[in-house]
Amino acid sequence: MKSNAVRISLTVIAASFVGLILYQVFKSDPPVENRQAPPKAIRVLTVEKADHNMIVRSQGSVAPRTESMLVSEVAGRVVQTTSSFVAGGFFKEKDMLIKIDPGDYQLAVTQAGSQVAQAKRAYQVEEQQSKIAREEWSRLNEGEIPPLAAREPQLAEAEAMLAAAKANLRKAELNLNRTRVSAPFVGRVRTKNVDVGQYVTPGTPLGIVYAVDYAEVRLPVPDEQLAFIDMPYNFQRMENKRGPKVTLKARFAGADQQWEGYLTRIEGEIDPQSRMIYVVARVEDPYGLKKEGNPVPLTVGLFVEAEIAGTSVPNITVVPRDIIRNGNQVLVVKDDKLSFRDVDIIKQEGDYAYIKHGLQDGEQVCISPLSYAVEGMLVTIIDGKDDSSTLAGGEGQK
Repeated sequence: MKSNAVRISLTVIAASFVGLILYQVFKSDPPVENRQAPPKAIRVLTVEKADHNMIVRSQGSVAPRTESMLVSEVAGRVVQTTSSFVAGGFFKEKDMLIKIDPGDYQLAVTQAGSQVAQAKRAYQVEEQQSKIAREEWSRLNEGEIPPLAAREPQLAEAEAMLAAAKANLRKAELNLNRTRVSAPFVGRVRTKNVDVGQYVTPGTPLGIVYAVDYAEVRLPVPDEQLAFIDMPYNFQRMENKRGPKVTLKARFAGADQQWEGYLTRIEGEIDPQSRMIYVVARVEDPYGLKKEGNPVPLTVGLFVEAEIAGTSVPNITVVPRDIIRNGNQVLVVKDDKLSFRDVDIIKQEGDYAYIKHGLQDGEQVCISPLSYAVEGMLVTIIDGKDDSSTLAGGEGQK
C-alpha cells in the first residue's frame, strides 16, 4: 500500500512539472499597448535681443572726504568757544572755533619786535663802519682791502643777528595766531573735547571736525562687474573729470530718499577677504548748504544703496534668472520638443539673467518650472501664454 501511494505521488509531481514546462513553452504573450506620455504644457518666452544700459549695484556708508582732529599748538587757558563749536555745528573756512588766552603771546610779540629794532640798529652801525673803513683804505692804500679791515665778519654777525631777531618775531606772531583755533575748510564739528576755562598744552586734542563740501562713499564691486563701468583703471586720468553717474538711496527721516553723485576714482587694491575692488562715489554739497529750501542731508555714517550707471552692451537677452539650469543652460523649444542650450551669461542680478551669446531672435525658451526635463521631451505651448512682453521693459533696456 505504501509503495503504491509513493508511486502515485511521484507520478502527480512529474505530471505537474511537465505541465508547467509545456505552459511556459506554448503560452502566448499579452498584447502590448503602445502608450506615449502626453506632451507637457509649458509657457515660453520669445527671444528679443536689445541694447541694455547695465546697472552695477553696490552699497556702503557715507564718509567725509576729510576728517581732522583739532590739536592745540600753544599752551594756555581756553577763554572762548564760538557757538559753532558744538557737536553737529557748522563752520566756514578759517572761522575761529576756540580762543586761547593770547596775553603771554602778545607780550612775546612786543619783546621780539624790540629785539628786531635793536638788531637792525646794530646792523646799520656796522654797515656804516664798514663803508667808512673801505673809504679810508682806498685813500691810504692800494689794492684789495682785507676782510678784517673792511669789518666784513662784524657786518656778517650783525646781519645774522638781525635775521635771528626777525625769525623770533615771526615765531611769536605765529604763536599769537595759534591762539585762535580754526579749520582750513568748510566743515562740521563731530566731537568737542574742551570748554572755556580749561588749560591746554601743545598736543592737547580739542575736538574732531570734518569737511562738508563733498562726501564720499566707498562701494565694493565684484571684479567681473568692473567691466561694465566706463572708467579708466588708472584713477589719475580722472583729474578734473566726472565718472559715471551714481544714484544713492536710503531711508532717512521716515521716508525713502535719493541723492545724485558720480564716481571719482577706482582704488588700487583688491580686498583680500572679499575679493572685491572698491570704487569711490562723490556727492557735492551733501548737506545742501548751497541749496535753497530745506533739502534732506546726506549725513555722514548713513548706510546707502548705490546704482552705478554702466556701459551700454549690445544684443543682450534678458530672461528670468530661475530658468537657468546647470549654471549656464536654458531649455529651448523647437518643433514642440525641448533641447538644452549652452549660453554665455554675462550677469545675474535680482530676478534676471543677462545673456550675450547662445540665443537668437525669435527662438523660444521654456520659462515654466519643470521638475525634470530630458532632451527631446515633447511639450505643448499654452495658448496665449507667450511671455515675450514680460521683459520688454526689462531693467536697463535702452
